[in-house]
Amino acid sequence: MRKLFQITFNNFLCSKVFYTRMGECVGEMAESTINPLKRISESCMNAVEEKRPLIETPRVKKRKCAVLICYSGQGYLGLQRNPGMKTIEEDLFVSMLKAGVITNEAFDQPKIIEFQRAARTDKGVSAVKQVLSVKLPLEVCLKTVNSYLPEQIRMVAIKRATKGFNCKGNCDARTYSYMMPTFALSPQNEPLSEDYRIPSSVIDLTNKVLETFLGTHNYHNFTSRKKPLDPSAKRYVISFSCGDPFIIENMEFVILKVKGQSFMLHQIRKMVGLTIAIVRGLTSIETLTRAYGEERLDIPIAPGIGLVLEEVHYDRYNQRFGKDGIHEPIEWSDVEEELEEFKKQYISPTIVKAEKEDKSMLVWLNSLPLHSFDVRIGDRIQVNTDDSNINNEPIKENNEDTSDIKEKLHLPLTEGLNGTLTNETLKNS
Repeated sequence: MRKLFQITFNNFLCSKVFYTRMGECVGEMAESTINPLKRISESCMNAVEEKRPLIETPRVKKRKCAVLICYSGQGYLGLQRNPGMKTIEEDLFVSMLKAGVITNEAFDQPKIIEFQRAARTDKGVSAVKQVLSVKLPLEVCLKTVNSYLPEQIRMVAIKRATKGFNCKGNCDARTYSYMMPTFALSPQNEPLSEDYRIPSSVIDLTNKVLETFLGTHNYHNFTSRKKPLDPSAKRYVISFSCGDPFIIENMEFVILKVKGQSFMLHQIRKMVGLTIAIVRGLTSIETLTRAYGEERLDIPIAPGIGLVLEEVHYDRYNQRFGKDGIHEPIEWSDVEEELEEFKKQYISPTIVKAEKEDKSMLVWLNSLPLHSFDVRIGDRIQVNTDDSNINNEPIKENNEDTSDIKEKLHLPLTEGLNGTLTNETLKNS
C-alpha cells in the first residue's frame, strides 16, 4: 500500500513540473510573437541615443521691449505679414532670425514672443516712428539686425518695457501726415499744373474744412465693411491741419497732419479725398455732414503714397512707468535727428518721385469728378424700419441728365450744389 502511494505521489510531482514548464514556454512564445517590433524599436532607439551628441542649448533670457522702426512703404504690400506677399514684417522677421535674435519657432509663431504692432499700415504707406512690442534678448545688436535689412527699413532703437506692455493697447493716440502737391487743392475750373502756387486763402479754406473732422463722429463712410450703426465706426479726431507750402524740385507741396485715438482702414485717405473734393468745388461741406449719418455715400479715397505714420503716443504709460527707475519712457527724442535724416533720404523723395514720374495725384484728380458724393448706387435702401416701406423697396434714383451733373461738378468755388452750404459760405464763417 505504501509503495503504491509513493508511485502516485511521484507521478503527481512530475505532472506539475511538466505543466509549469509548459506554461512558461507558451508565455515565452506568445511574447516573442506579439512584441517583436517593440523590442526592435527599443533596440534601435538605444542605438540612436548612444550616437546622438548631447547638445545643451543655453536658455536666453528675454524681456518685453518697445522697438522703434522706420520704413518706406514703396514696393511693399503693407506692414503686416501675409504668406507669399512682400511685407515689411516679413523682411524684419527674416533679419531678426538671421541675426539670432529670434528662434525658428518664434519666426513661425510670433505669438511665442508676444509680437504686436502699434499701427497697421497699408500698401505703399511709410512710417517714421512705428512701434512694436516683442520679447527679445537683453542684448540685441541693432547693427547686425540692420545688416540683413534693405536700406528702406531700419530698426532704430529698443527700450525695455513693462511685462504687460502692448504697443497697440497702451497707445493713447497716433499722428499721421499726408504730403501732396498743392495743385490738388486748386479750383476745379483751373488747369492742373506743376507750376501752381497755392494762395494763403486756399490754405485757410482747407484748414476750415479740416476743422469739421474734429471730435467724435461716425466714420462708417470712411472705411469698408462697416455698418452705419456699428459702435466701432465712431472715432475721435484730436487735431487736423494743413501746414505751410514748400517747394521740392520745382513742385510745391503741403503736408496735412492728423492726430486721433485710432483710425480705421482707409479712413485718413478718405478724409483727405473728401477734403480735396470740397476745396476744389466738386461738392459742398454738407456732404461731410451727411457722411456722418446713416446713408452710404460715395466718398473718394486719395492715393496711399503720400500717407506717413509720424508718431505713436504713450502719454499715460510714460506718466505711470516712465519715471519708476526701472523702465524707460516710450519716447524717441534721442534719435530724432536720425529719423529726420531717414525721412529726407527715403520717404519724402519717394513721394516726390511718385508725383513727378508716376503722376499719382494727377491721375487720381482726373477721376475725381466721376464720383457722385451722394448715396451709392444699390445702397438707396430706406434706413428706418417704419411701416411706410415695410418691404424695403429701393428708392428710385433721380433721372438727371449726365451732362447736367457734369456741369455741377465744374462749378467754381463760390457756387454751391443744390442750394447747399457753399465753400464761399465756409470761407466767410
